[in-house]
Amino acid sequence: MQKKILNPKARQRVFCFYVLLVCCWQVIIPSSCFASHGESLDGTLKYPPDFERFAYTSPDAQKGGKLVLHDLGSFDKLNPFTLKGAAPLGLSSLVFETLTVPSLDEPFANYGLIAKDIVLAADKKSVTFTLDEEARFADGTPITAQDVLFSLQTLKSSAAHPFYQIYLRDIKDAEILSPLVIRFNFAQVNRELHMIAGQLPVLNKRFYDEHPFSSEGGEGMVIPIGSGPYTIADINPGKSISYKRNPNYWAENHPVRKGMFNFDTITVKYFKDQVVSVEAFKAGEFDVMYVNIAKQWQRDLVGKRFNSKELLKTAFPHHNNAGMQGFVFNTRKQLFANPRVRQALGLAFDFEWSNNALFFNQYTRNNSYFSNSELAAQGLPTGLELEMLEPFRDTLPAEVFTQPLSPPTTVPPGSLRKNMRKAKQMLEEEGWSVREGVLVNEDNQPFRFEILLVSPSFERVMAAYVKNLKRLGIDVTYRTIDPALYTDRIKNFDFDMTVAVFGQSQSPGNEQRDYWSASAAIKKGSKNIAGVQDPIVDDLVEKIIYAENRTQLVAACRALDRVLWYGYYVVPNWYLANHRLAYDARLKHPQTLPLYYNYEQFLYTWWQE
Repeated sequence: MQKKILNPKARQRVFCFYVLLVCCWQVIIPSSCFASHGESLDGTLKYPPDFERFAYTSPDAQKGGKLVLHDLGSFDKLNPFTLKGAAPLGLSSLVFETLTVPSLDEPFANYGLIAKDIVLAADKKSVTFTLDEEARFADGTPITAQDVLFSLQTLKSSAAHPFYQIYLRDIKDAEILSPLVIRFNFAQVNRELHMIAGQLPVLNKRFYDEHPFSSEGGEGMVIPIGSGPYTIADINPGKSISYKRNPNYWAENHPVRKGMFNFDTITVKYFKDQVVSVEAFKAGEFDVMYVNIAKQWQRDLVGKRFNSKELLKTAFPHHNNAGMQGFVFNTRKQLFANPRVRQALGLAFDFEWSNNALFFNQYTRNNSYFSNSELAAQGLPTGLELEMLEPFRDTLPAEVFTQPLSPPTTVPPGSLRKNMRKAKQMLEEEGWSVREGVLVNEDNQPFRFEILLVSPSFERVMAAYVKNLKRLGIDVTYRTIDPALYTDRIKNFDFDMTVAVFGQSQSPGNEQRDYWSASAAIKKGSKNIAGVQDPIVDDLVEKIIYAENRTQLVAACRALDRVLWYGYYVVPNWYLANHRLAYDARLKHPQTLPLYYNYEQFLYTWWQE
């Protein structure tokens, strides 16, 4: 065939057409520095595009059987994304899905699930997701960009839990580019925003158009339609919930789902008391128990079924950032507004005695808000970390620059007696004195507060601490209340002191606003239960969020660590570098463990033989 030669005008028209096509393509898909099946902070991924499964899942896993779990308290809603009420265990992870899912053996990497392709713009001000054309909700309807846009707008609204408004704040908006392509636009450059966008739970727009997202009462118990591996099979409100594996689950053979979600049914039973639940477990009422009480692990989980190996106990190691657990002061209360007063009360806690007498020496004391990680402050501040702190030298406590982070100790030459003397002196210096055995201020008002607890097991810990506080003349009591009421009171900051855990990832970011920012301190339901309102903390949180590399991130975390530590917002507790699980021997788990995981994520790789 003779080749047709275009005249100059025709060639020009063709050329203009291709230029226009390229320009249009660039509008639709931004030029990118990172386009992939997954996403990470530095663009590196452990698993290639054609990977078959995560290494911590097993090819030997079998489908079938049932898993019965337990939880404490109750539930009164089936929407895990709102503030009011309590949702059942497993709902958000079994019924709902996100655009991407985390890899549990990388510090901070996500792989596409609902999104099959991820394109990060060269200027890092937007990310574009192409949805998997096979992605379906449980009712068989396809997941579209319209559902994703609805999800973002809903979770950023006042109808959702305040956490999402804080966490998603820097995602300005989203644009639908085609039925399966959506672009998220960022308010400013943030090295983890594309990953935060990938963590967005995808809601079924049609379902929530029919059943208002923030509805309460009877509407709140309408079974939702998600896209996850399970659907809700049965509900006994407040007492139990059963999930049934969806036989038509769209991602059954997806690489990020292979070897996971193997049980035909997963049931969660609710118990009011931790002690009762131990006996119920030994009697066979449920199959797995996560143990966070040393006495139960050491003394209570024993007996005939353990001796016969019907029940097993294993401490599964992990490399998680342990964060901080502590007795948290509500600094919104005038009684705890003075950091030196808070410091004095911290001196009355004898961790070494508690660890030996109550915990069988199983724990390590928290010495950082980023315990068990490289992000914990080391020695005295130097280099970039010091540069971040230096502008605030005249405002910060001198200890930030002169003393390494170290909790009070009673290890010789230290002693509880020395600590109590120092506490008494500090309280006197801050205007508190003992009159007729009662610690009072200049207006003769007693130092009185209550410690709010959710588990009776903590009462024996508090008994010793309260005894020491009373020696200082403080009128303090502790009380264990119903889990649902406890959750409500914490959400509303209605407490004096409580016990809380501030968990941390290997790469902290936007969630730090929810923990420590002044704006979160006044937003009910936030994790800033201590009520931290410090412009220096706000500045360092922003430095963490907008760190451009790992070096800057580590320096900012360490600087924040010091400022929080010497703000004395908590009395540091303890941590454990493993997950203690007691379980039925019929259950099997992969030989290769994840590195960074919680016990619920781990259970989803198990199966029954």
